[in-house]
Amino acid sequence: MPTGAGKSLCYQLPALHLPGTTVVVSPLIALMKDQTDKLTALGVRARQVNSAVDAAELRDSLRAIAAGEVEFVFATPERLEDPAFVEILKSIKVDLFVVDEAHCLSEWGHDFRPAFLGLGAVVKAVGAPPVLALTATATEQVLDDVSRQLGLRNPRRFNLGIYRANLHYEVRHTAKELAKQQHLVRILRGTEGTGIVYCATVKNCDLVTRILEAEGLAVGAYHGRLAAARRREMQDRFMAGDLKAIVATNAFGMGIDKAEIRFVIHYDMPGSLEAYSQESGRAGRDGAPAACVLLYRIEDRRTHQFFMGGKYPGADAIVAVRDALKELGGDRAAVTMADLQAHAGGTAKSRLRSVLTVMKDVGLVRELRGSRFRLQDGEMTAASLEDVAREYAARKEADRNKLEKMSAYAQSGLCRWKLLLDYFSEGDGFDRCGECDNCRRPPEAQFTPPVDEEARRIAAIRSIA
Repeated sequence: MPTGAGKSLCYQLPALHLPGTTVVVSPLIALMKDQTDKLTALGVRARQVNSAVDAAELRDSLRAIAAGEVEFVFATPERLEDPAFVEILKSIKVDLFVVDEAHCLSEWGHDFRPAFLGLGAVVKAVGAPPVLALTATATEQVLDDVSRQLGLRNPRRFNLGIYRANLHYEVRHTAKELAKQQHLVRILRGTEGTGIVYCATVKNCDLVTRILEAEGLAVGAYHGRLAAARRREMQDRFMAGDLKAIVATNAFGMGIDKAEIRFVIHYDMPGSLEAYSQESGRAGRDGAPAACVLLYRIEDRRTHQFFMGGKYPGADAIVAVRDALKELGGDRAAVTMADLQAHAGGTAKSRLRSVLTVMKDVGLVRELRGSRFRLQDGEMTAASLEDVAREYAARKEADRNKLEKMSAYAQSGLCRWKLLLDYFSEGDGFDRCGECDNCRRPPEAQFTPPVDEEARRIAAIRSIA
């Protein structure tokens, strides 16, 4: 369903008529708090379980959940990697298992989060209740991957499409960084209301914030390297309308309940059309016209090419995980993620989960309940390493293709909405939106063909004759 279309109601309403507890898995701590507070204010028993909850509140929430006193449990996927928490959920009746922002579950998606990959095992562990997966943007490949990862057999799919006529798309080409900055200042000064400016890196986020502040515009930065208190302050000021714009990396936005965002500007090109559709779709949730502008420089591709280079672990990381499994007796009994991380040479948890997923896909390991892993055989052959290498190569190629399509969108003269709809296989029967830059100012109408001086001279002589 499109951003702002009411995905939360798809589980909130039925859950109130079901007898047990509904578990909602989300990567968004801010959204969990918002929904928990709103449901509690309505007299609905809801609790959140995540790293932002203090120890006393967490203990009380876990007690209430175990006693069957809670109708909604909001949890991060990381919390569901905790066997003790899963044991509590196993002891109660889970009537509905909800995965919000479900595209995060797919390694073929644009916002992959490794912790999501254990959810299929959790669903089985808590009694295989009905599962509802929700997202605003997903290709057919991502939908298939979500179904596979969650262990869904012949799931029913509902697709309301992504088209929203109030979003007016535009691309502005900027040859130099200075021109890009000047375009951004003009747009902010010439557009009513508040909005979001997205940057691809923390460095650009801070730079753009300083530039806009120097121009006298009320803006604030938001990215993952800021302290949690600072991020909350920026989000609160943005929600209250104190800022003209929040300048953010993609760490900001999912689940933000602000309907009157009048513009979303991408200072840097995103890495895929899925990411662009999701982020630009945060504009205009109130149904009023909103501007979605991409400031495009061909050099922006380099940033994403750099990200791709470090995204997938190499053979050394795979061998380290294999060795850790063997040392921990993983060829005889299942090993937990925590133990693996401690023995895998300091491999980051997200990287460890990615390696294990690929090893699982090619049959090297088996995942058991509680995010525990066991080697399928004692030795990793050259052939099995080649299987893993091929899997990574396929994913890298998919990332490159996404970047190419994003770049093609930026350089195309076709209707912007038509390009987006075609990408998501929703473009049949759609011709043009009439509101994007290419519909309002078709490139061919702006093109003046070069004058053929010889033909003009001959025509002039004939007219005299």
